[in-house]
Amino acid sequence: MAESPKTSSGIPVELVYGAESLAGFDAATELGEPGSFPFTRGIQPTMYRGRLWTMRQYAGMGDAEESNRRYKFLLANGTKGLSVAFDLPTQIGYDSDAPLALGEVGKVGVAIDSIEDMQRLFDGIGLDTISTSMTINATASILLALYVAVARRSGAEVKRLNGTVQNDILKEYIARGTYIYPVKHAMRLVTDVFAWAAVEVPEWNTISISGYHMREAGCTAVQEVAFTLADGMTYVQAAMDAGLDVDAFAPRLSFFFNAHNNLLEEVAKFRAARRMWARIMRERFGAKNPRSWMLRFHAQTAGSTLTAQQPENNIVRTTLQALAAVMGGTQSLHTNGFDEALSLPTENAARIALRTQQILAHESGVAQTVDPLAGSYYVESLTNEIEGRALEYMATIAEFDRPSDGKYGMLRAIEQGYVQMEIQNAAYAYQRAVDEKRAIVVGVNEFAVGSDAQEVAVPIQRIDEALEGRQVERVRALRVRRDAGVHAEALRRVEAAARGGENLMPQILHAVESYATVGEIANVLRGVFGEYRESVTV
Repeated sequence: MAESPKTSSGIPVELVYGAESLAGFDAATELGEPGSFPFTRGIQPTMYRGRLWTMRQYAGMGDAEESNRRYKFLLANGTKGLSVAFDLPTQIGYDSDAPLALGEVGKVGVAIDSIEDMQRLFDGIGLDTISTSMTINATASILLALYVAVARRSGAEVKRLNGTVQNDILKEYIARGTYIYPVKHAMRLVTDVFAWAAVEVPEWNTISISGYHMREAGCTAVQEVAFTLADGMTYVQAAMDAGLDVDAFAPRLSFFFNAHNNLLEEVAKFRAARRMWARIMRERFGAKNPRSWMLRFHAQTAGSTLTAQQPENNIVRTTLQALAAVMGGTQSLHTNGFDEALSLPTENAARIALRTQQILAHESGVAQTVDPLAGSYYVESLTNEIEGRALEYMATIAEFDRPSDGKYGMLRAIEQGYVQMEIQNAAYAYQRAVDEKRAIVVGVNEFAVGSDAQEVAVPIQRIDEALEGRQVERVRALRVRRDAGVHAEALRRVEAAARGGENLMPQILHAVESYATVGEIANVLRGVFGEYRESVTV
């Protein structure tokens, strides 16, 4: 007899599910009503009937002007939120003229060195009328300060600014690598943003706790839930240890998940994560505000599933992944361009990606009722199974706990390589399955185009190589024009705050308004905090 198929997390899939699959299942406790604890069915009573998810297309390329044109193109085509991709030098705190930035300026996102770049990026866009998400982590405090400074200059009402700064440094140590500072100091920057933003930009989401990048690195759906929520618990504990009241910052926490290929497993994953987080916040951390219990999340379709072979197939993959996110109750969604295995998306690919969301919203009918798969024997069984397996991972992580030295379970688990090893093992197992054709990737290991046939040529988005030189000239010209005394004093204030215990955000904001650059502020902090050096190889 053939072995039963399994989900991406290794959960066996039975041929048929019935009432016996949910023996002991209490709908009142496990599901509740939409908008009520434990939020399994969604965080709003009416969900998409009241308001559709935010269609937020991720974009950033070259310099600020080029990215600004893409944002205006997306807005003109119906996107409701912007999502900024920054280039690697910006992400790791180097200006465009730094030696380590050579060849990387504007290549995988937009180059932002100063307040002038940020002004050009959002020229003609009302910052208090649009929601903006920024995928930035190690330098998140600086980029948020730049955004607020530009809003001030434009006359926007700062307390009405709405958006998200990713600000999730733990997953950088786990899966992505764009860290700068040692963990202790990086966590301070995170909690400083929490405390400052709660007062100054109260509608801003101060972190997007990200499982997306761990899933891109190869983890399973169960691991994505477990490791993401464990990261979230670490941030909550760190903020409380810094003296913050949990209900003062927890309502502005948000999450970022991957929407992968296994449609029903992904729906179950989102539902399980919401239920787990509600219980964690109420029972473990004692949060009293129901908004502190809500897991609000952005989803992005799975970049790792996109194939360079037969790239048009990626439109179908993205559609299924987007459907999973919507049926799982996402608050905002980015859909990848079909050409992203080859390059940054062209305008045509970006438009198709956006139209995919619009068709789901307005033609599919899935937005007309809340949690349409609730009560499915299979989906409820899978939701329970994902929760149970994720809790087992989290129990293992808890064994690393050493609160006496401030090293909570997830921090020590990262330091000792446990999380990284689990992800690597999962990635290896999947690749073996693809190589042995136990997992089929259409157009790659099956249904490939024959050697005598030609694939359809796909236009490639190319970045102007002269852009880097122009950006370097801009940042150097800025240094000549600015008031050297004011600039130097602003950086001294950042350094003093870093050496002391005051919140860094007011001084970082003052520095960017004094025309200090991203790299200069990051370097001041490097001088005080040092740089993180990975000590674990697995």
